[in-house]
Amino acid sequence: MDVLLTGSAGFIGSHVAEALTAAGHRVRGLDLRPDGPAPSGGPGGAADVRDAAEVARRLRGADAVCHQAAKVGLGVDVADLPDYASVNVHGTAVLLAEMARAGVGALVLASSMVVYGEGAYTCGTHGPVRPAPRPAEALRAGRYEPGCPECGHPLAPGEVGEDALLDPRNVYADTKLAQEHLAASWARATGGSVAALRYHNVYGPRMPRDTPYAGVAAIFRSRLMNGEAPLVFEDGGQRRDFVHVRDVARANVLALERVAAGTPGRGALRAYNIASGEPRTIGEMADALAGAFGGPAPRVTGGHRLGDVRHIVARPDRARRELGFRPSVPFGEGMAEFARDAPEPAAGAAAPARQPVTSL
Repeated sequence: MDVLLTGSAGFIGSHVAEALTAAGHRVRGLDLRPDGPAPSGGPGGAADVRDAAEVARRLRGADAVCHQAAKVGLGVDVADLPDYASVNVHGTAVLLAEMARAGVGALVLASSMVVYGEGAYTCGTHGPVRPAPRPAEALRAGRYEPGCPECGHPLAPGEVGEDALLDPRNVYADTKLAQEHLAASWARATGGSVAALRYHNVYGPRMPRDTPYAGVAAIFRSRLMNGEAPLVFEDGGQRRDFVHVRDVARANVLALERVAAGTPGRGALRAYNIASGEPRTIGEMADALAGAFGGPAPRVTGGHRLGDVRHIVARPDRARRELGFRPSVPFGEGMAEFARDAPEPAAGAAAPARQPVTSL
């Protein structure tokens, strides 16, 4: 297939480009940056997904689209709102409109687990419940676990499936859910087919460093590279699922071949958790990364950030069953490789200006 890959020079997009090419597909890239792996065919050079004329040009002759381009991370403050809305929401709308005009009907959308908000919880008295955002006073007092909204008692965290209620709790999550809604509307209007891949915590080679918009693994690695201890928020017990970027790239290839065949069905969007299926705590991840570097040991700060969620762990059965996706990179090996891949800081680069976040 001829595939238009947006975000082709990015952390995940560059790996997707390699995986698609290795699978025999022809990749035409679209990215604001002119660097990164060269596409195997079609127009090249830097371009913006919000540029309708350029998107239309690169869609000519394409069979499918893999949409990775996005502004990522939780953001720093409300001043980031316009950029997130412009890139993630408006950019996706432009892409979908041009796909409709070009008659391209297969889309793989890079979504995120952040659309869920908090994960799945069960109260011993009230059964499955949906906790409210954790109040600032509880976090300041070191009460990190969400309580039952009915009785206030502690909850047992579980795995979240794709049919869970969606409850975004920050601007990035809002825009990722907006992308899903736009893609679903496009599919219904055009008869297209969409696979929305809800990535969990992706890490691996080429992950950017020294930016407050990077994931927590990259921020921890940057501190270790500077000989500083990773700073772990709360008590380090937040549960996440860390999935290697090469596994994520392979999931994109599997999903692309599925939607190109017209499944999950014309006019429909189907969501998939893309995760390792082996949850870890933030503290465990920091320990593994520090161990791969030979120290220093992580430092638990008790700090917190409003908008962070406590636990978000995937139920990846649907991707295994319908896409044939099975992660292949073990956590220990992946973290060791991630440490070895640590890039040199760019000339004049500064460390992140804000405290690291732990919900990415």
